Amino acid sequence: MSFLFNLFFYKPLYNGLIFLIGVMPWADIGIVVILFTCLVKLALFPLSKKSVLTQIKIKEIQPELDGIKEKYKNNKQEQALKVMALYKNKKVNPFSGILLIFIQIPIIFALYFVFLKGGLPKINTNLLYPFIKVPQSINVSFLKFLDITQKSYAMSFFAAATQFFQVKFAGPQVKKGGDNPNTNSFKDDLAKSMSIQMKYILPVIIFFIAKGLPAVVALYWTTSNLFTIGQELYLRRSRKNLKPETVR
Repeated sequence: MSFLFNLFFYKPLYNGLIFLIGVMPWADIGIVVILFTCLVKLALFPLSKKSVLTQIKIKEIQPELDGIKEKYKNNKQEQALKVMALYKNKKVNPFSGILLIFIQIPIIFALYFVFLKGGLPKINTNLLYPFIKVPQSINVSFLKFLDITQKSYAMSFFAAATQFFQVKFAGPQVKKGGDNPNTNSFKDDLAKSMSIQMKYILPVIIFFIAKGLPAVVALYWTTSNLFTIGQELYLRRSRKNLKPETVR
């Protein structure tokens, strides 16, 4: 497992950063990380596009889902079958974003290990591919005021804040029930609880994780969140501009 992690994530990421540093000698490593993050997100765009469009489609068929839920509220097995049939009919795969999550997690860990074990700002030539040239120097001062290899509360806050807005913007709208708790099903309460945790608790967890890591990890997280927000805005606008008969 360690061999595969090094082969497919750690070494390519390390070499990619060194390559960009070499071809951009004027840029500090923070700018390089931002650029590299955008390149990674662009490479993952086919997967993330499918995931975002799936969420948009689910929101579009929400009235039908609510209708099935109400009609079969006393038959959970039939309800589940009808929901899956609706997903199949509308060509919606609610699990399409899982692969993207599993890909991004090792990228985050690999980026952390680049700075923890990779030797930066010194360069470990043993990790370099033969065609990667060693840059003369590495500027670790992001925008001339932050050492990106050190911990930073400010960057941790930005990572948490952008995560909050990313979830708030992209997350599903939870239907509010009445004041009478008997009008809310267990599924309603669970969905509301998960929504609150994703929106408020997850950013707090990310803050406490990021503050204990080099600021570069928080910078990656922040850039990734901002890219995701921009990507969803783009896809929403593109889908909205499609003619109704072309939308699938």
